Parts: sequence; C-alpha cells; structure tokens
Amino acid sequence: MDIYQQTLRRAGFSLVGGADEAGRGACAGPLVAAAVILGDAPPIGLDDSKKLTPARREVLFDQIWASAIAVGVARIEAGECDQLGMQQADLAGLRQAVLALDPCPDFVVTDGFAVPGLPCPSLGMWKGDQAVACVSAASIIAKVTRDRIMDAMALDYPGYGFETHKGYATPLHQAAIDRLGPCPQHRLSYHNVAQAMLLLG
Repeated sequence: MDIYQQTLRRAGFSLVGGADEAGRGACAGPLVAAAVILGDAPPIGLDDSKKLTPARREVLFDQIWASAIAVGVARIEAGECDQLGMQQADLAGLRQAVLALDPCPDFVVTDGFAVPGLPCPSLGMWKGDQAVACVSAASIIAKVTRDRIMDAMALDYPGYGFETHKGYATPLHQAAIDRLGPCPQHRLSYHNVAQAMLLLG
C-alpha cells in the first residue's frame, strides 16, 4: 500500500496526507471526515475501514493517533448535510479535515474524487482507501469517530437503535422512524425520512 506514497515522496512531496469520510450514505447523524499524515512506521494492517472488524478498527485507531505526524477530523451535522446536499457536505468535510492538519501536507490523496480548495496539490483516487495507506488510515479514523458519535447518540435518542445501525437505513432503523418519527439527528432531505414525516402528518 505504500507504493503511492513512496512515489510521491520521490517526486519531492515529503508530507503526503490522505483523506476520507464516513456516514455519507446514512440517513441520520453527522458526516465525519478525517485526514492523516502517516509517519515513517505506520501501523501494520491498514485497509479500507469497511473491510475490518470493529475490534480491529479500534486497535488501528489508537495506533494511528499514536504514530501519525498529523490527524485532522471534521464533523458536518445532519442539518448542514440537508442544507448543502451530500456532495457539497462531503467536499466541505474533507476540506475541513485537511485544513486541520498541522503541519500542512505537501500533497493529499482523497478517496473517490478530487476536492477543490485544498491548500496543496491533490489527487482523487477511486478506491483510494484500499490502495493508499494514509487514505486507509483516514477511513479508519473517520469510521471509528463516527461510530462513537452514534453510540453516544443512542443514549440521547433511545429507541432508534443508533448503536446498532449507526444511522444507516436498515429495516430496524426504518421501523423505528415509522414508529417514533424522525428525531433532530435525522437528515430530512432523505426520501425515507421525508416520507415518514408525511405519513405522521
């Protein structure tokens, strides 16, 4: 996974950052974006966060924080996701996460698509979270951070099962929305949430 970072470093970009997000497809909770500049001895076993078990993600999360040169995290709340639309919310979150890095990277690889307005050269890479170590690290930071937010949200809004589905539109979640109605953490621009509001009157 380090071949891309090694290539960029040989081209003169000594601080290579990776950025990714979690929660784009969820109908409740925030979108969380993260950016990471790895050190010379990154954790072993970095991969797309979706391919890792929750327990393995937690271990790698701690190792990334302990060994990285810099980590930046950004949170776009549900209401802002509705106002911006998910594509713009995604771009805003990734941009904020990169801007939070200290020191600033020389080059950034973002997962999936290019992000305008970054403070350095960048490249959007399809499945970057599976191919570039720093992007994988960012995906793990974003995923674990968001999962912890959703676990805490479950205590504030009991009955929705946020600790189980993390805000994604599973049958369990939809049944809760239909029964209880949307809560302030639901994204009202999502069809299933808007439909439930209409049905509740």
